[in-house]
Amino acid sequence: MSLTESSPEQIAKAASVASTSLAILPSNNRNDALTAIHRSLSQAKESILAANAHDVAYASQAAADGELSQSILKRLDLSRPGKWDEMLQGILDVRELEDPGWIACPIGVLLIIFEARPEVIANIAALAIKSGNAAILKGGRESTASFLAISRAISSALRATAVPNAAIQLVITRDDVAFLLKCDKYIDLVIPRGSNELVRTTKERTRIPVLGHADGLCSIYIHPDADLQLSVRVVTDSKLDYPAACNSVETLLVHQEALDTHLPAIATALLERGCSLRCDAASLTALSTALPAEKALLLQAAADEDYDTEFLSPILAIKTVVPPDGSTDEIALTLAIAHINSHSSHHTDAILTSSPSLAKKFKASVASACVFSNTSTRMADGMRFGFGTEVGISTNKIHARGPVGLEGLCIYKYVIDGSGHVAGDYGGAGGKKWRHERLPLD
Repeated sequence: MSLTESSPEQIAKAASVASTSLAILPSNNRNDALTAIHRSLSQAKESILAANAHDVAYASQAAADGELSQSILKRLDLSRPGKWDEMLQGILDVRELEDPGWIACPIGVLLIIFEARPEVIANIAALAIKSGNAAILKGGRESTASFLAISRAISSALRATAVPNAAIQLVITRDDVAFLLKCDKYIDLVIPRGSNELVRTTKERTRIPVLGHADGLCSIYIHPDADLQLSVRVVTDSKLDYPAACNSVETLLVHQEALDTHLPAIATALLERGCSLRCDAASLTALSTALPAEKALLLQAAADEDYDTEFLSPILAIKTVVPPDGSTDEIALTLAIAHINSHSSHHTDAILTSSPSLAKKFKASVASACVFSNTSTRMADGMRFGFGTEVGISTNKIHARGPVGLEGLCIYKYVIDGSGHVAGDYGGAGGKKWRHERLPLD
């Protein structure tokens, strides 16, 4: 890994050359590199966390001045319980992954642009090395000190390995990124990780394929047959486990028959933990009647735009699903699905129900990368899926969708071992006949 001062074009060329060497590096050499990175980061923990504390202090003042969002500030802090350990464990988990079973090959050169989230450097370095891809990384200015401290530890680790120095490169200035986004001759995939604005701006400024999501606008639908305690537990976790995460729920859809049976308990649990509830007319009326006066005063009326907003904070929009009188459960479900497919960002959506048939229809009909039944939207995560870690969550409708881990960073090639076979021998009246059968791969 190198923190380079080369020109953007030199950076891209060097990465392209390094990607060829890394692609043919034996798996044991890649795994040795990951072990070295893990060891070096562990040894540098004190200096990295000190650098991160400097970034957090600077970002806190920027947030207080209105120059930085609270969601970015929350994502920046490496001292948040479990975050450091998860970053290091992710490297070991990637190391232990089996190489993809099909004839896999790396994509080539990845350009990763991210805001806050200093752990992304370690995550992506591990996945890039394991998958045989070269990577160029650019962090946000709010994480500069953390970025440099982590990069020094990784660079020190890689010097004693077979991984080419230019396989993982770091750039600092925004001008470098603007040029790199034009280097489609050398860079094969761009992965932006951060705000909606970052992802959309990146897509607008490059001809290179972009893997990413623009929003994490996630929804949960509660059907009246859902278990009450399960519903309280799942909704509370989905919203408040980490509100700044892209897989945090933002909209709660409630069947009208669940307004009195389920919503009061859910609302109480959320309000007691400081969550703001923005309710449509039906849910506001139901909760105002069911809740004690001091809690009902905390409720707010929802605006239409709340159902299209990624809050990334302890705010939840609530909307009632009102099927026609005498209609079936499937009609109510269809209305919920229609709302999600119209307003969701196709990241992660869930249903809470005791009906296997309704859950099956929901999962088949919702057009999102991750679709769950009876579980928290926060489960949409590469580490929780067993991918070791992830480079991000893709809502694109391509081969890599949802949490993108090792296999999402590989493509495939067709390999033929022949002995003088030529196309002219086949076809025609007297030609050989094609025979296709599955054979074991060596």
